[in-house]
Amino acid sequence: MKVIQTRKLTDYPHLNLFSTDYRDRMGRRRSWIFASRGPLAKIQEGGFERPDAVVIVAVHSGRQGLAVIREFRVAIGGYQYGFPAGLVDHGESLAEACGRELREETGLRMVRLIRQSPPIYSSSGLTDESISLVFVECDGEPSSAANESSEDIEVTFITPADASRLCRATDIKFDAKAWIVLEAYARHGAL
Repeated sequence: MKVIQTRKLTDYPHLNLFSTDYRDRMGRRRSWIFASRGPLAKIQEGGFERPDAVVIVAVHSGRQGLAVIREFRVAIGGYQYGFPAGLVDHGESLAEACGRELREETGLRMVRLIRQSPPIYSSSGLTDESISLVFVECDGEPSSAANESSEDIEVTFITPADASRLCRATDIKFDAKAWIVLEAYARHGAL
């Protein structure tokens, strides 16, 4: 398998389509269309070592539970359960991005970064976007005051028993990363 060339198909600020020609394992020329967060795809400019976004698993120090959000997502036409998340701004550290996104989406304050994953990919058949799954401790009271007009976010605190009930529900939509973390939280009672 070998990439031959990549062409940009769209020109938008936060998401673009690219077409990449490559040779398959039989030597045949093929084409693949995918999305990327940057003005260039990562196979053009690199940047695989830095995640595009953070997904924040926040343990509230006073409430002894995980901060989970229920957010309206246009692409699925409804609400989805997940964790606070967002893009890492240029020049921003992962810790700074976590603190900013947690505050903007939930009103909560990051107290301490516990651990983080390397850049990971959840839909590599569709995009080169990577995220870092970041576990933090937080405090404060939930607020939607800093939500943008395009955001409709509700914050709830989840115990292991709550996580078990949510993960068994068949009538709700879940972010894949959140379901995996919550299912482990339900089984083990801790992260």
